Amino acid sequence: MQQRAEQVRRDLIRLCHTGLDSRTLRVEIIKQLRKVIPIDVSFFTTVDPATLLFTGAVVDEILARVTPLFIENEFLHDDVNKFSWLARSPITISGLVQATSQKLERSPRYREILAPLALGDELRAALITGGVCWGFLCLHRERSSPHFTPAEVAFIGRLTPHMAEGLRTALLLGSATGERVPDEPGLLLLAEDLSVVAITPVAERWLTEIGEANWSRKLALPYAISTTVARLQAIERGNDAQLALMPKVRLRTASGHWLVLHASRLSDQSAPGQIAVIFEAARPVEIAPLIGQAYNLSKRESEIMQLVVRGLSTAEMVATFRISSNTVQDHLKAIFEKVGVRSRRELVGQLFAQQYQPRIGLDRDVDVNGWFT
Repeated sequence: MQQRAEQVRRDLIRLCHTGLDSRTLRVEIIKQLRKVIPIDVSFFTTVDPATLLFTGAVVDEILARVTPLFIENEFLHDDVNKFSWLARSPITISGLVQATSQKLERSPRYREILAPLALGDELRAALITGGVCWGFLCLHRERSSPHFTPAEVAFIGRLTPHMAEGLRTALLLGSATGERVPDEPGLLLLAEDLSVVAITPVAERWLTEIGEANWSRKLALPYAISTTVARLQAIERGNDAQLALMPKVRLRTASGHWLVLHASRLSDQSAPGQIAVIFEAARPVEIAPLIGQAYNLSKRESEIMQLVVRGLSTAEMVATFRISSNTVQDHLKAIFEKVGVRSRRELVGQLFAQQYQPRIGLDRDVDVNGWFT
């Protein structure tokens, strides 16, 4: 058994560094883990590192059916082993039995969600590399099954940095299609119970891009929307753990384009309680920090990359950061190596091709921020 576990560990590490797309990678990771660890059901999501909101999950059907309950528990109620806590804690992986001192009933999530599904122990992990969280993994055992053992927890814990690295790399590998991106915002109006009140055609198009299936009003909202709305509700209730994080998420769509979602409460007295979810094609300034993290750039490297895109010279960067020209050149060399380009021109060209070129042929004006109206 030990020899088989070692082989699976090696296979998993190779898998995480083979450049698979995010969904395929997550499906294959679960398949590999099941070879040595009994897993009855699982949930595996990517996140926006800035807000820790879910951007798309691979999840078993039994859990998908109770998604609203899990979202409410994660963002609106106190409980143990919250994903956001694991992402900030030195302990990035923990079992429910361990967290409740073997008294599962202490967890509202167990009492209200897992027990009615005949599920028992739960193992959660934040997938972190370079201090940045790229996803969450959650494994479940049936109530009649044994709990996760310390050895199983340790086995998965040693692999989580590789899983995070795989998710980080997958974010960079997808290339956008030549399909035109909507320039106007899309709007989705939700009632307090999150039923759809109204939706614009642009929002409906984006929904088909971020859903796990062909979306219709009969289906549950994609995770990116439900968690963004839950963050808004948590802020409204004064949940201290959520106040510092915005109800906004950046994600990459199925066609490879970047999208920003944000939620807000409408104050119109004629329609009290409605929630507006706005869909917008991401501007370079909004995704530059995320791209910097995905390429594993340091904070200063990310700042310099943004100045390169703006066309600043080495002398201007020296003045901005009060560092030597040699230091600027060292940072640029590191950026080029990580991004896979050889010059400033190639760096700017890569971002230009991804964000600007698809819009130039549309003969649109630019606004005061330099973006297309």
